Amino acid sequence: MKIDILTLFPEMFSALGESILGRAQKAGKIEINVVNIRDFTEDKHLKCDDYPFGGGAGMVMMPQPIGSAIDALDKDRKAHRIYLSPKGETLRQQKVFSLLAYEHLILLCGHYEGVDQRVIDLFIDEEISIGDYVLTGGELPAMVLVDCVSRYVDGVISTSSLVDESFSDGLLEYPQYTRPQEYRGLIVPPVLVSGDHAKVDEWRRKEALKLTKKMRPDLLKK
Repeated sequence: MKIDILTLFPEMFSALGESILGRAQKAGKIEINVVNIRDFTEDKHLKCDDYPFGGGAGMVMMPQPIGSAIDALDKDRKAHRIYLSPKGETLRQQKVFSLLAYEHLILLCGHYEGVDQRVIDLFIDEEISIGDYVLTGGELPAMVLVDCVSRYVDGVISTSSLVDESFSDGLLEYPQYTRPQEYRGLIVPPVLVSGDHAKVDEWRRKEALKLTKKMRPDLLKK
C-alpha cells in the first residue's frame, strides 16, 4: 500500500519512521510519503493560507497549492483521497478494514481554520474524524489513520498478533499478563498457567465480555 500525506508541517511525521512502521517501510511492505504542500504553491513567498471571505477569526488554507499537489500525486485519479476533519465520519475498526481495499491513499491534513471548501468539492472522496473533538491540525489524525491501516497490510504484523484484538470481534481485548507470576501481591490468574488451553480460551472470552460491559457497553448493544 502507498500512502501520501499532504501537510504544511512535514517534520511532525518523523515518528512514522520508527518501530513497526519503520521496519515495514524498510521491508517494502508499505510506502509512506510525506509531501510539503508549500512545494506546490505559486506564491513567491510560499504562502498557502489567507483570510476567509465573509470575515472571521483565523486563516484558511488556499485551494491552489493543495489542488496542484494532489494533481501531481494522482494524475490518473486512482487514489482514494481523504481529508482529516472533525466533520468527517468517525474512524472505527470497520472503516479501517474498508480502507485496505485501496492500493493508494492520499491524506490531506488541514490546519488553522481548515481548507477552502472547493478543495473538498473538487479533490476529496471522503472526510474522516478520529473523534468528537478539535485539534490544531490534521497531522495527528493522519498518523493515527496510517498506523491503524498499516498494521493490517500483509507482512507488517504477524497474523497471530491480529487475532483477539479489541474490536476484532466486537469486544474489547481480555487482560494480558507476563512474568513475574507475582508482582506486589498480585498474582497471574491460575487458569493462565494451568496449561489447559480450552479453559484459557473460556476465561479470555468471559473477561472480554466483562470488560466490554464495564468499559464500552455500547459495543454489546451493536
